[in-house]
Amino acid sequence: VAKKLKISPSDLSDVYVMRDVREELDIGIITSVPGCAKGIEAKARIAQLLDIEIASVNRLKNKINF
Repeated sequence: VAKKLKISPSDLSDVYVMRDVREELDIGIITSVPGCAKGIEAKARIAQLLDIEIASVNRLKNKINF
């Protein structure tokens, strides 16, 4: 995950670094920021960015024939 996010493994546990990374990549943050991704939209961005499967995102895609 750290490699895909282009950060160090220790940065994954740094709340300040991760907030900046999440805002920059628009993959959702703990406190909402107007105009930024949240909820399932953030999950979909994370799945795409990290090239991973997320069950809830896949269910939604199948439901809407995406």
